[in-house]
Amino acid sequence: MGNRARIRQDAMSLNPIDDALFQKMAEDTGFCQEILQVVLNDKALQVTDNVPQFMIKNLQGRSCILDVKCTLGDGRIVNAEVQKSDNDDHQRRVRYNAALLTANIAEPGDRFKAIPNVVVVFISKFDMYKSGKALYHVDRIIRENGTMVDNGFSELYVNAEVQDDSDVAKLMDIFTRHDAYDDEMFPITSKRKRLFKTTEEGVNEMCEVIEKYIAEGRREGISEGRREGKAEDIRSLMESMSLTAEQAMKALKIPAGEFGKYMTLL
Repeated sequence: MGNRARIRQDAMSLNPIDDALFQKMAEDTGFCQEILQVVLNDKALQVTDNVPQFMIKNLQGRSCILDVKCTLGDGRIVNAEVQKSDNDDHQRRVRYNAALLTANIAEPGDRFKAIPNVVVVFISKFDMYKSGKALYHVDRIIRENGTMVDNGFSELYVNAEVQDDSDVAKLMDIFTRHDAYDDEMFPITSKRKRLFKTTEEGVNEMCEVIEKYIAEGRREGISEGRREGKAEDIRSLMESMSLTAEQAMKALKIPAGEFGKYMTLL
């Protein structure tokens, strides 16, 4: 099989839970609005702006690419993430993304009460909390009296592992199963998925995305295991020999130009 044919095969095998396909589907405001209406249980929710692959950096220069950043009609800012592999502390990932996003949207001179509310929706293939629910809301609770308190940050964890007959679980079926569509409940999601999996125009667009991912070393969902394996080698060398990340990457003969893409995994 030639390289182009292999890329085409890869493109047609993707589902919305894969970063590459989610990126293309999230270019459509209607898709973002439809999935957030389901997850946030608000049929009147409006998405006024959506930016897939939104890049932000911290003060140390570590970059973070959010799968999609959405602005809602009520002013809330939402980061929706998709993740297939249970290979890291994803609760800390959510915390980190929320902190970067909050810092990014705060304007100089803003009072804290003016900072928009931030929501992170973490969509995974696995049940992070192992409690048999397709959707988990993680809230802040005062330990001493059990009172819920709100600081403007909400975190929700959605998974495709649990089929509890909820609308969220039905949506996740479309996200993970190749032949799953539901034009009545999720018309936009189904339409976007068909476009990129079954039409010549859509498959060609996905091939371009995959080719770009290959060039950038970001073929997540396709060569994710290889990249994660290399990151694990770096971490092991750092721990066993007390090396910095840069020293470990040099020892593994990773080209200096590729350091950045591995730093995001460490």
